[in-house]
Amino acid sequence: MEERKVLRKWKMPRDTQADPHAKTQHMCNSSSIRHFLLLALADTRQLQLLHFRLLLGISLAALLGNGLIISAVVCGHHLHTPMFFFLLSLALSDLGSICTTVPKFMHNSLWSTRNISYTGCAAQLFFFLFFISAEFSLLTIMCYDRYVSICKPLHYGTLLGSRACAHMAAAALASAFLYSLLHTASTFSLPLCHGNTLGQFFCEIPQILKLSCFNSYLRELKVIVFSISLALGCFVFIVFSYVQVFRAVLRIPSEQGRHKAFSTCLPHLGVVSLFISTAVFYYLKPRSVSSPFLDLALSVLYSVVPPVLNPLIYSLRNQKLKP
Repeated sequence: MEERKVLRKWKMPRDTQADPHAKTQHMCNSSSIRHFLLLALADTRQLQLLHFRLLLGISLAALLGNGLIISAVVCGHHLHTPMFFFLLSLALSDLGSICTTVPKFMHNSLWSTRNISYTGCAAQLFFFLFFISAEFSLLTIMCYDRYVSICKPLHYGTLLGSRACAHMAAAALASAFLYSLLHTASTFSLPLCHGNTLGQFFCEIPQILKLSCFNSYLRELKVIVFSISLALGCFVFIVFSYVQVFRAVLRIPSEQGRHKAFSTCLPHLGVVSLFISTAVFYYLKPRSVSSPFLDLALSVLYSVVPPVLNPLIYSLRNQKLKP
Protein backbone atom coordinates (compact mmCIF):
# COMPACT_ATOMS: atom_id res chain seq x y z
CA MET A 1 0.00 0.00 0.00
CA GLU A 2 2.77 2.44 0.86
CA GLU A 3 4.53 1.77 -2.46
CA ARG A 4 1.32 2.50 -4.39
CA LYS A 5 0.88 5.80 -2.53
CA VAL A 6 4.42 6.80 -3.42
CA LEU A 7 3.85 5.95 -7.08
CA ARG A 8 0.61 7.95 -7.13
CA LYS A 9 2.38 10.89 -5.52
CA TRP A 10 5.02 11.08 -8.24
CA LYS A 11 2.74 10.16 -11.09
CA MET A 12 2.46 12.81 -13.82
CA PRO A 13 -0.87 14.57 -14.37
CA ARG A 14 -3.32 12.94 -16.77
CA ASP A 15 -3.31 15.85 -19.19
CA THR A 16 0.49 15.67 -19.37
CA GLN A 17 0.36 11.94 -20.14
CA ALA A 18 -2.32 12.34 -22.78
CA ASP A 19 -0.67 15.24 -24.57
CA PRO A 20 3.02 14.82 -25.59
CA HIS A 21 3.39 18.60 -26.02
CA ALA A 22 2.19 19.12 -22.45
CA LYS A 23 4.82 16.61 -21.37
CA THR A 24 7.46 18.65 -23.18
CA GLN A 25 6.14 21.80 -21.55
CA HIS A 26 6.36 20.12 -18.15
CA MET A 27 9.95 19.10 -18.78
CA CYS A 28 10.81 22.65 -19.89
CA ASN A 29 9.38 24.27 -16.80
CA SER A 30 11.22 21.86 -14.53
CA SER A 31 14.59 22.44 -16.23
CA SER A 32 16.86 25.45 -15.78
CA ILE A 33 19.66 26.74 -17.99
CA ARG A 34 22.50 28.55 -16.26
CA HIS A 35 24.57 29.38 -19.31
CA PHE A 36 24.53 29.38 -23.11
CA LEU A 37 27.17 28.34 -25.63
CA LEU A 38 27.92 30.95 -28.28
CA LEU A 39 29.08 30.17 -31.81
CA ALA A 40 32.76 29.32 -32.15
CA LEU A 41 34.15 30.65 -35.43
CA ALA A 42 37.37 28.63 -35.25
CA ASP A 43 38.71 25.51 -33.60
CA THR A 44 42.44 26.21 -33.84
CA ARG A 45 44.25 28.56 -31.50
CA GLN A 46 45.85 30.52 -34.36
CA LEU A 47 42.48 31.36 -35.93
CA GLN A 48 41.02 32.31 -32.56
CA LEU A 49 43.84 34.78 -31.98
CA LEU A 50 43.39 36.09 -35.53
CA HIS A 51 39.70 36.73 -34.85
CA PHE A 52 40.63 38.47 -31.62
CA ARG A 53 43.03 40.82 -33.42
CA LEU A 54 40.48 41.49 -36.17
CA LEU A 55 37.71 42.33 -33.71
CA LEU A 56 40.11 44.44 -31.67
CA GLY A 57 40.94 46.48 -34.78
CA ILE A 58 37.23 46.88 -35.62
CA SER A 59 36.45 47.98 -32.06
CA LEU A 60 39.29 50.50 -32.01
CA ALA A 61 38.19 51.89 -35.39
CA ALA A 62 34.62 52.31 -34.15
CA LEU A 63 35.85 53.86 -30.91
CA LEU A 64 38.15 56.27 -32.73
CA GLY A 65 35.64 57.32 -35.39
CA ASN A 66 32.68 57.82 -33.10
CA GLY A 67 34.89 59.37 -30.43
CA LEU A 68 36.15 61.97 -32.89
CA ILE A 69 32.58 62.86 -33.89
CA ILE A 70 31.54 63.15 -30.24
CA SER A 71 34.52 65.35 -29.34
CA ALA A 72 34.08 67.50 -32.45
CA VAL A 73 30.40 68.15 -31.76
CA VAL A 74 30.94 68.78 -28.05
CA CYS A 75 33.92 71.10 -28.50
CA GLY A 76 32.85 72.86 -31.70
CA HIS A 77 30.33 75.61 -30.93
CA HIS A 78 29.52 76.00 -34.61
CA LEU A 79 28.28 72.37 -34.56
CA HIS A 80 25.69 72.96 -31.86
CA THR A 81 22.81 72.49 -34.26
CA PRO A 82 19.97 69.92 -34.31
CA MET A 83 21.59 67.84 -37.06
CA PHE A 84 24.85 67.45 -35.16
CA PHE A 85 23.03 66.91 -31.87
CA PHE A 86 21.33 63.86 -33.39
CA LEU A 87 24.62 62.81 -34.99
CA LEU A 88 26.19 62.93 -31.53
CA SER A 89 23.38 60.73 -30.19
CA LEU A 90 23.84 58.33 -33.11
CA ALA A 91 27.57 58.03 -32.37
CA LEU A 92 26.82 57.21 -28.73
CA SER A 93 24.33 54.50 -29.74
CA ASP A 94 26.87 53.08 -32.21
CA LEU A 95 29.47 52.82 -29.46
CA GLY A 96 26.93 51.21 -27.15
CA SER A 97 25.85 48.59 -29.68
CA ILE A 98 29.34 47.46 -30.61
CA CYS A 99 30.51 47.46 -26.98
CA THR A 100 27.58 45.18 -26.09
CA THR A 101 28.45 42.30 -28.42
CA VAL A 102 32.10 42.44 -29.52
CA PRO A 103 33.97 42.49 -26.16
CA LYS A 104 32.38 39.22 -25.00
CA PHE A 105 33.25 37.53 -28.28
CA MET A 106 36.81 38.89 -28.03
CA HIS A 107 37.04 37.45 -24.51
CA ASN A 108 35.83 34.05 -25.72
CA SER A 109 38.30 34.07 -28.63
CA LEU A 110 41.20 35.04 -26.39
CA TRP A 111 40.45 32.49 -23.67
CA SER A 112 39.16 29.77 -26.03
CA THR A 113 35.72 29.48 -24.45
CA ARG A 114 32.11 29.75 -25.62
CA ASN A 115 30.22 30.30 -22.37
CA ILE A 116 27.95 33.20 -21.52
CA SER A 117 25.82 33.15 -18.39
CA TYR A 118 22.04 33.16 -18.52
CA THR A 119 21.84 36.61 -16.93
CA GLY A 120 24.71 37.83 -19.11
CA CYS A 121 22.86 36.66 -22.21
CA ALA A 122 19.68 38.43 -21.09
CA ALA A 123 21.63 41.63 -20.35
CA GLN A 124 23.42 41.45 -23.71
CA LEU A 125 20.13 41.00 -25.55
CA PHE A 126 18.51 43.87 -23.66
CA PHE A 127 21.30 46.39 -24.29
CA PHE A 128 21.77 45.32 -27.91
CA LEU A 129 18.06 45.79 -28.61
CA PHE A 130 18.13 49.10 -26.74
CA PHE A 131 20.99 50.58 -28.76
CA ILE A 132 19.81 49.16 -32.10
CA SER A 133 16.24 50.42 -31.65
CA ALA A 134 17.53 53.78 -30.40
CA GLU A 135 19.71 54.03 -33.51
CA PHE A 136 16.76 53.29 -35.77
CA SER A 137 14.67 55.93 -33.98
CA LEU A 138 17.48 58.47 -34.27
CA LEU A 139 17.88 57.75 -37.98
CA THR A 140 14.16 58.42 -38.41
CA ILE A 141 14.45 61.69 -36.47
CA MET A 142 17.47 62.72 -38.55
CA CYS A 143 15.39 62.09 -41.66
CA TYR A 144 12.77 64.47 -40.26
CA ASP A 145 15.54 66.99 -39.60
CA ARG A 146 16.64 66.86 -43.24
CA TYR A 147 13.02 67.14 -44.41
CA VAL A 148 12.36 70.27 -42.36
CA SER A 149 15.73 71.80 -43.27
CA ILE A 150 15.15 71.48 -47.03
CA CYS A 151 11.38 71.52 -47.47
CA LYS A 152 10.45 73.97 -44.68
CA PRO A 153 13.57 76.04 -43.98
CA LEU A 154 11.63 79.05 -42.65
CA HIS A 155 10.08 76.89 -39.89
CA TYR A 156 13.31 75.09 -38.98
CA GLY A 157 13.97 77.08 -35.81
CA THR A 158 10.40 76.58 -34.62
CA LEU A 159 9.99 72.88 -35.41
CA LEU A 160 13.50 71.87 -34.33
CA GLY A 161 14.37 74.10 -31.42
CA SER A 162 16.52 72.96 -28.54
CA ARG A 163 13.52 71.89 -26.47
CA ALA A 164 11.97 69.98 -29.39
CA CYS A 165 15.26 68.19 -30.06
CA ALA A 166 15.60 67.21 -26.40
CA HIS A 167 12.04 65.90 -26.35
CA MET A 168 12.55 63.85 -29.52
CA ALA A 169 15.81 62.37 -28.23
CA ALA A 170 14.17 61.52 -24.89
CA ALA A 171 11.23 59.92 -26.70
CA ALA A 172 13.62 57.83 -28.81
CA LEU A 173 15.48 56.58 -25.72
CA ALA A 174 12.28 55.91 -23.77
CA SER A 175 10.70 53.96 -26.62
CA ALA A 176 13.92 51.99 -27.12
CA PHE A 177 14.03 51.14 -23.40
CA LEU A 178 10.42 49.94 -23.33
CA TYR A 179 10.84 48.02 -26.58
CA SER A 180 13.99 46.21 -25.43
CA LEU A 181 12.51 45.48 -22.00
CA LEU A 182 9.34 44.03 -23.53
CA HIS A 183 11.26 41.92 -26.04
CA THR A 184 13.79 40.63 -23.50
CA ALA A 185 11.14 39.72 -20.93
CA SER A 186 9.01 38.00 -23.57
CA THR A 187 11.94 36.03 -25.01
CA PHE A 188 13.42 34.82 -21.72
CA SER A 189 10.03 33.82 -20.33
CA LEU A 190 9.83 31.08 -22.98
CA PRO A 191 10.59 27.51 -21.85
CA LEU A 192 13.63 26.05 -23.60
CA CYS A 193 13.71 22.41 -24.72
CA HIS A 194 16.47 22.18 -27.32
CA GLY A 195 19.66 22.64 -25.37
CA ASN A 196 21.66 25.80 -24.81
CA THR A 197 23.76 26.16 -27.97
CA LEU A 198 23.27 29.40 -29.93
CA GLY A 199 24.23 29.58 -33.59
CA GLN A 200 25.50 33.15 -33.31
CA PHE A 201 28.44 34.97 -31.73
CA PHE A 202 26.11 36.98 -29.47
CA CYS A 203 22.68 36.48 -27.91
CA GLU A 204 19.86 37.39 -30.27
CA ILE A 205 16.17 36.60 -30.44
CA PRO A 206 16.02 34.24 -33.48
CA GLN A 207 18.67 31.94 -32.00
CA ILE A 208 16.95 31.80 -28.61
CA LEU A 209 13.58 31.09 -30.24
CA LYS A 210 15.14 28.07 -31.96
CA LEU A 211 15.74 26.59 -28.50
CA SER A 212 12.18 27.15 -27.29
CA CYS A 213 9.65 24.37 -26.80
CA PHE A 214 7.04 23.33 -29.31
CA ASN A 215 4.81 26.27 -30.28
CA SER A 216 6.12 28.37 -27.39
CA TYR A 217 7.31 30.99 -29.87
CA LEU A 218 3.65 31.94 -30.39
CA ARG A 219 3.90 33.86 -27.12
CA GLU A 220 6.53 36.03 -28.81
CA LEU A 221 4.43 36.50 -31.94
CA LYS A 222 2.57 39.56 -30.69
CA VAL A 223 5.82 41.35 -29.87
CA ILE A 224 7.28 40.40 -33.26
CA VAL A 225 4.20 41.72 -35.10
CA PHE A 226 4.40 44.94 -33.10
CA SER A 227 8.11 45.29 -33.93
CA ILE A 228 7.55 44.75 -37.63
CA SER A 229 4.68 47.25 -37.67
CA LEU A 230 6.78 49.87 -35.88
CA ALA A 231 9.77 49.34 -38.17
CA LEU A 232 7.55 49.42 -41.24
CA GLY A 233 5.97 52.69 -40.08
CA CYS A 234 9.41 54.30 -39.63
CA PHE A 235 10.53 52.99 -43.01
CA VAL A 236 7.46 54.40 -44.77
CA PHE A 237 8.04 57.76 -43.05
CA ILE A 238 11.69 57.79 -44.19
CA VAL A 239 10.78 56.94 -47.79
CA PHE A 240 8.00 59.55 -47.90
CA SER A 241 10.27 62.21 -46.40
CA TYR A 242 13.07 61.58 -48.86
CA VAL A 243 10.69 61.65 -51.80
CA GLN A 244 9.66 65.15 -50.69
CA VAL A 245 13.30 66.11 -50.07
CA PHE A 246 14.49 65.03 -53.52
CA ARG A 247 11.56 66.80 -55.19
CA ALA A 248 12.49 70.01 -53.34
CA VAL A 249 16.21 69.63 -54.13
CA LEU A 250 15.58 69.17 -57.84
CA ARG A 251 13.66 72.46 -57.86
CA ILE A 252 16.67 74.39 -56.53
CA PRO A 253 17.87 76.60 -59.45
CA SER A 254 21.59 76.71 -58.66
CA GLU A 255 23.80 73.66 -59.10
CA GLN A 256 25.80 74.61 -56.01
CA GLY A 257 22.65 74.65 -53.89
CA ARG A 258 21.61 71.22 -55.15
CA HIS A 259 25.08 69.84 -54.43
CA LYS A 260 25.01 71.23 -50.90
CA ALA A 261 21.58 69.76 -50.23
CA PHE A 262 22.57 66.36 -51.59
CA SER A 263 25.79 66.37 -49.55
CA THR A 264 23.77 66.58 -46.32
CA CYS A 265 21.17 63.98 -47.37
CA LEU A 266 23.17 61.27 -49.11
CA PRO A 267 25.28 60.24 -46.07
CA HIS A 268 22.17 59.77 -43.96
CA LEU A 269 20.43 57.90 -46.77
CA GLY A 270 23.42 55.58 -47.15
CA VAL A 271 23.51 54.79 -43.43
CA VAL A 272 19.77 54.14 -43.35
CA SER A 273 19.92 51.88 -46.40
CA LEU A 274 22.79 49.79 -45.00
CA PHE A 275 21.17 49.42 -41.59
CA ILE A 276 17.63 48.66 -42.74
CA SER A 277 18.43 46.41 -45.71
CA THR A 278 20.69 44.03 -43.78
CA ALA A 279 18.48 43.88 -40.68
CA VAL A 280 15.25 43.35 -42.62
CA PHE A 281 16.74 40.69 -44.87
CA TYR A 282 18.24 38.89 -41.87
CA TYR A 283 15.00 38.72 -39.89
CA LEU A 284 12.54 38.24 -42.78
CA LYS A 285 14.49 35.97 -45.13
CA PRO A 286 12.87 32.59 -45.88
CA ARG A 287 14.26 29.51 -44.19
CA SER A 288 15.11 27.98 -47.56
CA VAL A 289 17.95 30.50 -48.06
CA SER A 290 19.14 30.37 -44.46
CA SER A 291 22.57 29.00 -43.62
CA PRO A 292 24.97 29.45 -40.67
CA PHE A 293 27.47 31.39 -42.80
CA LEU A 294 24.78 33.69 -44.26
CA ASP A 295 23.28 34.34 -40.81
CA LEU A 296 26.71 35.20 -39.43
CA ALA A 297 27.56 37.50 -42.35
CA LEU A 298 24.25 39.38 -42.13
CA SER A 299 24.46 39.77 -38.35
CA VAL A 300 27.95 41.25 -38.72
CA LEU A 301 26.67 43.63 -41.42
CA TYR A 302 23.89 45.11 -39.28
CA SER A 303 25.54 44.93 -35.84
CA VAL A 304 29.30 45.48 -36.33
CA VAL A 305 29.79 47.25 -39.68
CA PRO A 306 27.48 50.31 -39.18
CA PRO A 307 29.26 51.59 -36.03
CA VAL A 308 32.51 51.55 -38.03
CA LEU A 309 31.19 52.99 -41.30
CA ASN A 310 28.81 55.64 -39.92
CA PRO A 311 31.56 58.05 -38.75
CA LEU A 312 33.47 57.54 -42.01
CA ILE A 313 30.41 58.23 -44.17
CA TYR A 314 29.37 61.35 -42.27
CA SER A 315 32.87 62.79 -41.99
CA LEU A 316 33.69 62.29 -45.67
CA ARG A 317 30.48 63.89 -46.96
CA ASN A 318 30.09 66.66 -44.38
CA GLN A 319 32.45 69.59 -44.82
CA LYS A 320 31.87 70.91 -41.29
CA LEU A 321 33.33 67.74 -39.73
CA LYS A 322 36.50 67.82 -41.81
CA PRO A 323 39.54 69.30 -40.08
